[in-house]
Amino acid sequence: MRLHILGICGTFMGSLAQLAKARGDSVSGSDAGVYPPMSDQLIAAGIELTEGFDPAGIPDDVDLVIVGNAMSRGNPSVEYVLDRGIPYTSGPQWLSEYVLRGRWVLSAAGTHGKTSTASMLAWILEYAGMEPGYLIGGVPQNFDCSARLGSSPFFVIEADEYDTAFFDKRSKFVHYQSRTLIMNNLEFDHADIFANLDAIETQFHHLVRTVPASGQIILPNDEPALERVLDRGCWTPVQRFGKAPSDSDAGFQVLANDGSHFVFTLQGTDVEINWSLTGEHNVRNACAAMLAARHVGVKPAIAAEALGQFQSVKRRMELLATAGDGHVYDDFAHHPTAIEMTLAGLVNREHGTGRRVIAVIEPRSNTMKMGIHQDHLIDSARAADKVYWFEGAPMGWPLQAMATQAGNEWFSHDEQLLQALADDWQPGDQLVFMSNGGFGGVPRRFAERIARRLGETE
Repeated sequence: MRLHILGICGTFMGSLAQLAKARGDSVSGSDAGVYPPMSDQLIAAGIELTEGFDPAGIPDDVDLVIVGNAMSRGNPSVEYVLDRGIPYTSGPQWLSEYVLRGRWVLSAAGTHGKTSTASMLAWILEYAGMEPGYLIGGVPQNFDCSARLGSSPFFVIEADEYDTAFFDKRSKFVHYQSRTLIMNNLEFDHADIFANLDAIETQFHHLVRTVPASGQIILPNDEPALERVLDRGCWTPVQRFGKAPSDSDAGFQVLANDGSHFVFTLQGTDVEINWSLTGEHNVRNACAAMLAARHVGVKPAIAAEALGQFQSVKRRMELLATAGDGHVYDDFAHHPTAIEMTLAGLVNREHGTGRRVIAVIEPRSNTMKMGIHQDHLIDSARAADKVYWFEGAPMGWPLQAMATQAGNEWFSHDEQLLQALADDWQPGDQLVFMSNGGFGGVPRRFAERIARRLGETE
């Protein structure tokens, strides 16, 4: 089949393109913003990319156009497809029909942790010899790409609540035919498409309605929004887990303040996990992944071994450079809670060392740009010793004034930010860049500058 994908460089659509290529389809695509790591993956897969949305980029012999959810009416390629009656579909619908049908789908949903949890779960199944397929909105470092078909019935997917396409306003995840469903947490996000938290809970309830009675739903026992979702109706067995084993028949206990050592308990049996990740949020993600893996037959002891070798995901506290005792990280941060949890894990790890934790934050998600969480956003970085805010384009709310009032630094030009960071850098600093966009390449540019200065790199 000859496919052309509009919006191909998004994390979801780029991963989908790789699955289509692996199926034997002829794949090309268009997008307006192209940057690594997804662009590198697509080029390596032999997928032809066209910059921009000139209809000339759509092949004359195309069989089907897959339309990304960032596309809208008025886009030249969209109008071309509609005017000429070219067959089109959404990414989630194509995935449902051509990849997921007949497979055992394990989905990771929630406001935070979807990418990390799905990556952990895919790796646990891989370590256990189950050779799963997967589609993840990031690049798991235990694998060499963000998606693959796999050679078993099992398929792990990051289940996003964002809408499907301009012609299908349901959340993506209702298309996925989930049999094992993780729901990590639920907060208000995506204010550009959801009016309030109740609207998101409705979409999660639609997801719950798609899980068969022979499946399983996994969630923490301290998430009120998820309990409200289940109260609307649930027809599937539910497995909860909690911070202490006594809270339920599954639980965890953190043994190291930074979350790098913890115990997972299931039905009175303990397994210990020592791994490279930090933060209680990642411990929770790991517990959910272990329970999902158990649902398809992987024993917790095997899952614990797998997590001990888990290497996280690119742009999830990805180490860019090492300079003596100092480190530079790149982190995908789309919500104040995510910023707060990530910094808490890093600060706990560095407690008592005397090393500074520095956060450099670009508020780029639609919700943050709209100012929905502006008070919480400033507070979310409070744990850091020093905070820099970057406003590359005007936000529409007074980020500069709020940052200054909080004693933080604010910049609107990347070169000025880079220079300020370079001037401020001290040996031993733990510096983390946080953005859900490309950040103008600033994280890698800074890492390269520090590496050149000190002659040390990862």
